[in-house]
Amino acid sequence: MLYAQVHLTLPAWVHDAVDMSRAYTNDADKVALAIELSRTNVEARTGGPFGAAIFGPDDRIVAVGVNRVEPHNCSVAHAEIMAFMLAQQRLQRMRLNESAPGEGAGPIVLATSSQPCCQCYGASFWAGIDALLIGARSEDVMRLTEFDEGPLPNDWVRELERRGIAVTRDLHRDAACDVLRAYGELGGRFY
Repeated sequence: MLYAQVHLTLPAWVHDAVDMSRAYTNDADKVALAIELSRTNVEARTGGPFGAAIFGPDDRIVAVGVNRVEPHNCSVAHAEIMAFMLAQQRLQRMRLNESAPGEGAGPIVLATSSQPCCQCYGASFWAGIDALLIGARSEDVMRLTEFDEGPLPNDWVRELERRGIAVTRDLHRDAACDVLRAYGELGGRFY
């Protein structure tokens, strides 16, 4: 049989863990949420140690994502990708920061517990975000876990900024590293 449908879901606990009505008015709070999502994902054993949240112009959550690669046997089910897909579905547009081609609807902010891997890096500029907020760095991910984050251009931050995406790194980096370390100490896989 040819499979003609893909069905990806967030774990059930996400609905209770996220307050969609709250405004996250500063960058540190946005990344703290992404880190908390990553921590809960590890503690609940529902996926890898990565969380992401997308915020609209009103500083409220548009969508969240956690890593669901292993539960779904899907290499693209990274936290950022899950958040992008859910935000695109919710807003009914593939470029999140455009309400119509060339018509701005931003700013749209992506907060991540860890620096995007090569896959999520590429998806970030196609999805239409205006700012990227990062907890841990990719070198932290590779040092503390078994993950290979893949190749990025040496000037990846400048390339995103050239495309109109502001990048802020190292927000709650230690807390993000704590989650990565805990995941690595658990052996890295739950399934």
